Formats: sequence, C-alpha cells, structure tokens
Amino acid sequence: MRGTSDPIVFATDFGLGNEWVGMCHAVMSRIAPQSPIVDLSHLIRPLNVPAGALLLADSLPYLAEEAVVVAVVEPNVGKDRDIAVEAASGRRLVGPDNGLLSLAWDALGGVRRAVEITSEEIILQPVSPSLHARDVLCPAAAHLAAGMDLGELGQPLEPESLTGLKIAEPEVEAGRIRCEVVDLNRFGNIQLNVREAHFAGAGLDHEADLGVEAASQSVHAKYGSTYADFEPGEYGVMFDPRGWLIVVRGNPASAFEGLGLQIGDPVWLSDPASMSERLTS
Repeated sequence: MRGTSDPIVFATDFGLGNEWVGMCHAVMSRIAPQSPIVDLSHLIRPLNVPAGALLLADSLPYLAEEAVVVAVVEPNVGKDRDIAVEAASGRRLVGPDNGLLSLAWDALGGVRRAVEITSEEIILQPVSPSLHARDVLCPAAAHLAAGMDLGELGQPLEPESLTGLKIAEPEVEAGRIRCEVVDLNRFGNIQLNVREAHFAGAGLDHEADLGVEAASQSVHAKYGSTYADFEPGEYGVMFDPRGWLIVVRGNPASAFEGLGLQIGDPVWLSDPASMSERLTS
C-alpha cells in the first residue's frame, strides 16, 4: 500500500469563474486532508479532449511519481464511463473514458489494470448528472491518495476496452512540413503538431526565416528561442516549454488574430524561397 498522503494533481476545463474547482477541492480535502492538491490547469480549452490529453502527457516528467492524476474534460458528461487506471509505471490516473487519459498512459508504458468507478462507498450521493467530477472522479482520486487500492473503486475493465486517442502526425518532406493547429493560447500564440524531430526531419534551418502558409495568407516568420527575439508585430516561430512548435508575434500583437486560424486548420511550413516559388507558379 502507498502512503496516506500522496499528492493529487488536478486538471480541468472548468475555468475559474464558478465554484466547481473549489467544490472539488473541498471534497478531496475532506477525504484526504493530508494530500496536497496541485492545480495543473483549469483553463484547458473548453471540451477540447485532445488539448487536455496533450497537457497531461507533456506534464508527466514534472509530477511526483506517487501523485494521483485526476483530469476532467468531458463533452459527454454522464455518458462516458468514469474510470481509474494504473499504468505500467504505477502511476494512477482518474477521469472519463473518452481518451483524455490515454496519451498519458501510453507514455507510461500502457495500462496495467483499470476499473470503472462504481463503488457506493466511493461515490457521493446523489450524483449530479452534470458534475461527475465532484461526486465520482474527485472522491476516487482522493481515496487513492489516502491509500486505497485501485481495485476497491469498482468493477475491473479490460485495458483493450478503454478509449484511446491519437494526435495527427504532420506530413514531413524535404524542406516542407504540412501540419495543423493543435491549440491556441490567451496570448494569441498558435500551437502546431510539430516537434523538434519533425523540424529536423524536414531539414529546416533554425537560423533562417520560415514560410508559414495558411488557407487565407502566407507570412515570413523568424525563428527564435524566446519572445524577446521578435520585434513588435513580427511573426516568429519557436518551440514552447512543452516542446511544440508555436507561431507567435512580437508583443503586443497576436498571431491568432493576424492569421485567423482555428484549431484543426492546416498549416504549411517551408523555407521562404520554396514558398515563393509555389505561390508564383
């Protein structure tokens, strides 16, 4: 059995303009009063399961190994199973069975065992049909943090029955990458599904400008390593702290407003000479 005060890492798309996060904290603190609660984020883009899944997977290296992760981004609240998973690494994950946890358990070596959270001793009654986080998921996470074994939460599930999630891979060729918008942040930066390995695979130059082509327009973007590398209004690209390529503009301008892109939109990255040749051909 683990210790009786394991940390709880909490991530949702709830925002901070209502009482939901506070109520969930209250429930977890009542069950596991010695467990510190780390609010990873409550500003995941609303109902965006892939964005939440990426955040969890990217954050794993920075979380205490014994911490229980509870995450809630649930477009179909009340319809998806409420699950708890023990990964091959021993990490415990709690959330809806909609793919939100799947990138994390993949990064942790897969699923060792899983249960549907059904125990009447765990679930708070009456269960709100629209807030399973408070009544089902957070109580389960708190009981795990307080030392309960995963198997006591409910009925076992076959790992193969759990919902997975795949993030689209960019198309990489010499001098060019076709990618897509994964997320946008409050500063107007555009996150693309491009890692350093993709950038290197295309042979793109960190020292040269980059052509960024969207459906409506094309711009030249300077490669940089920090926001201070860009003049006000200047387009740039850089890898963010989570390792994703982002399109930015020098403060106070917004790349999102300038390019008018939305999540899922295609973007082409290439050296400017190649971009000019295609645009004039």
